[in-house]
Amino acid sequence: MDSDRNIFDRLQLIRSENIGPVSYIQLIRKFGTAADAIKAIPDLAARRGKRSAKIANAHVIHQEIETVRKLGANFLFLGDPDYPRLLRELSNPPPVLIWRGHLELLKKPTVAIVGARNSSAAACRYARDLANGLVERGISIVSGLARGIDTAAHQGALEKATIAVIAGGIDVHYPPENEKLQERIAARGLLLAEQPPGIEPRARHFPFRNRIIAGLARGTVVVEAAPKSGSLITARLTAEAGRHVMAVPGSPLDPRSLGCNSLIREGATLVQSVVDVIEMIEHFDDRADPINSKPEISEHDFGAKETSVNQTTGYEESRSLVWSLLSSTPVMVDEIARQSFIAPERLQLLLLEFELAGRIIKHAGGKISRLDN
Repeated sequence: MDSDRNIFDRLQLIRSENIGPVSYIQLIRKFGTAADAIKAIPDLAARRGKRSAKIANAHVIHQEIETVRKLGANFLFLGDPDYPRLLRELSNPPPVLIWRGHLELLKKPTVAIVGARNSSAAACRYARDLANGLVERGISIVSGLARGIDTAAHQGALEKATIAVIAGGIDVHYPPENEKLQERIAARGLLLAEQPPGIEPRARHFPFRNRIIAGLARGTVVVEAAPKSGSLITARLTAEAGRHVMAVPGSPLDPRSLGCNSLIREGATLVQSVVDVIEMIEHFDDRADPINSKPEISEHDFGAKETSVNQTTGYEESRSLVWSLLSSTPVMVDEIARQSFIAPERLQLLLLEFELAGRIIKHAGGKISRLDN
């Protein structure tokens, strides 16, 4: 069990301004512990900033910890023994999850079932039966507790193994009509939230929620989805994570089937039964990772590596070069690396400094742009 101090330090780090999942990992790897990273943030930000970095208020962090405990919930941090290996493999895994329920469900093979909110009755019945058939075979079902297909999937798996990932705080019921279902999942299954308690879900939160759904599962089954829907975002994130994308075909006359049919045309596996899904995921290797048993993500020689590479260019020169290559147009970090010839470890640290100072903006797809204040 983590000490209160360790919980506080890690939570304060991730709740601080301009600290996202990637920045959190970089800071822990650079400084070894959250406490040391927090001490270093002002100096890192000052190297390129016009203002001091804002560390999360201590009182607010204590209040969040107290609220989580009053709700009967707990924290799961990246690096904890129970943190799922598949989720850890993402490029931006959530540094902290707040959970209620039965954490052991994360140890089972998991399949995501997602789909349209305005789904047909037939599709909801199919999703419910599919989820029920999979849990009967020892598989956990993860979804997003949205209306339609998500709700049906949770209902089908509720008695044995369902995991709901919500976009808001652990104590916020969304959509409102799923309040009872959310509480039943917390009692019988597992409820997960990345946002602090009390946070109402906003549009920007749902893609982050979707990456967790995709990251927990060996594969994702899409049952009805309109083009450009959130379900297709989850499918894309599933593919990017190297997992199986599966789709249920539908009538070309139904707009709700266009997304699934497009996925199949683009290479997703067509599935129609429980057996089809099991055949896709049964050989997937998600055994426990020894690294996951470490209490902290720590790489004490990270700094030594950085100072040992690219000695021909000084640190200040590297910083100036990177800044000159950035503009208001978003560009891939890989492109900056190609043009600068700066070692990856040094480049990541420089970008971290710019981020902490509020000088760059991160965009979808691993792109960044310059912010001139």
